Amino acid sequence: MLDIENIRTQFPILGKQIDGRPLVYLDNAATTQKPRAVLDRMVEFCERSCASVHRASHYLGEEATAAYEEARETVRRFLNAPSADEIVFTRGATEAINLAADSFGRAFVADGDEVVISEMEHHSNIVPWQVMCRRRGAKLKVLPMNDDGMLEMDALDRLITERTRLICVTHVSNVLGTVNDVRAVARKARSVGVPVLVDGAQSVQHFPVDVRELGCDFLVFSGHKMYADTGIGGLYAKREWLEEMPPYQTGGGMIESVSFEETRYASLPYKFEAGTGNIVGAVSLSAAIVFLEGLGMPEISARDASLVEYARRSLRRMGGVKVYGDAIECSGAVSFNLEGVHPQDAGSVLDKLGIAVRAGRHCAEPLMRRYGVPGMIRASFGVYNTEGEVDALIDGLRRVRSMMSVGTH
Repeated sequence: MLDIENIRTQFPILGKQIDGRPLVYLDNAATTQKPRAVLDRMVEFCERSCASVHRASHYLGEEATAAYEEARETVRRFLNAPSADEIVFTRGATEAINLAADSFGRAFVADGDEVVISEMEHHSNIVPWQVMCRRRGAKLKVLPMNDDGMLEMDALDRLITERTRLICVTHVSNVLGTVNDVRAVARKARSVGVPVLVDGAQSVQHFPVDVRELGCDFLVFSGHKMYADTGIGGLYAKREWLEEMPPYQTGGGMIESVSFEETRYASLPYKFEAGTGNIVGAVSLSAAIVFLEGLGMPEISARDASLVEYARRSLRRMGGVKVYGDAIECSGAVSFNLEGVHPQDAGSVLDKLGIAVRAGRHCAEPLMRRYGVPGMIRASFGVYNTEGEVDALIDGLRRVRSMMSVGTH
């Protein structure tokens, strides 16, 4: 069992007050706060080991390179990838998906081919595929979801054809918290030789993720959603795909040799890492993973499931609240609306009470249209959140409803 009070002492920002009220931070699906271990590691690197990596012939360069590659190995271990060569550092999940869409599309997608995504995807797992399909003359097909916020898996059999080249699906909905059965998606896809990309931006911080066990071909994630710095994340991809995919960007660091007649690209994974990477970010990512592993991913998963369920029960007990999605397995977030109150208005009032939630479309406009709403209020959780903070949210929502009721008379 996690010692939440001890964990909270490791996050300096949680001592902050908003208008004289203690901060209740429930916007972790957007970005997580940083523990002291991550902050200290970043400062230590900048103070003692700061240099560019891979090409320096001096001591600091060797230290920086060792830290950078140690971070890659840490990610490999965390995801149980077969090789560190299959881990490409990116600015985050968004860039990782853009890399995959561009490079995979150029190598494997032709006119008349098809890519399948789901109705609950974040814009970052929609727009890159739209752009790629438009460029390649391919068709984008959408796997629907039901009213409970679960994918209609039976429809996948109808959507997959001999022209399907890739299936892209989120592991956990950033809006509903639905945990999709990506293993089942991968099994169906593998039976017909179609690769699968999993958006793990909302999963890897909440429960153990093993890419070999999932059976996926690609997985993307963002460091800043798992207690690391912004501007760092990664793409896991099977070697068989990376070897055939062309570089996403070109320049220093991703070449073996250059002449005016020919350029030979570097080996994996460096072929996809043009320019100077976010070295401090990679160091922070390594420290964040060590922090999570120290707490225990199974323990984090159990705690997360308990807190999400507590929030759902509390909201439904309150009355006058519409909670969206009722999946069998949920993680990290719950989205809802107060009857008769615009989500942005509710979010603004909660902010004045020191309660940080997200209100709006959550970069998921197709999902909002599916439910016929202009937006939702989302509370999303990290390892430091408590039942008491959920209670504060409920009290805050009662204040919102009371204020709005007075304002309408």
